[in-house]
Amino acid sequence: MAKAVGFLEVQGYSVALASMDKACKAANITIEGIDVNNPATGDKAPIPVVVQVKFSGAISDVKVALEAAVDEASKYINAGDILTHVIPSSTEEMDKLLNIGKVKLK
Repeated sequence: MAKAVGFLEVQGYSVALASMDKACKAANITIEGIDVNNPATGDKAPIPVVVQVKFSGAISDVKVALEAAVDEASKYINAGDILTHVIPSSTEEMDKLLNIGKVKLK
């Protein structure tokens, strides 16, 4: 059975960590990778870093994890600065790309 993949993108590294802490406690997921970039507005952004977390698990767990992550992130940043996406069934080729990012997990 293929795993689902979830993506959470928020402004702020601490927001991403707090959100994924809640997500991991709410559902059985695995964080696959974390990437960081500058926001479109650059240094003029209130928080000058955009963080994308890629994680996997059963589709139901990924959906629960995203709900928990969004709920936590919305305590710190505007809802418009929180992006999510779910891919219901990953492929072997896509799995190879998940751990690519500027933050090394292992």
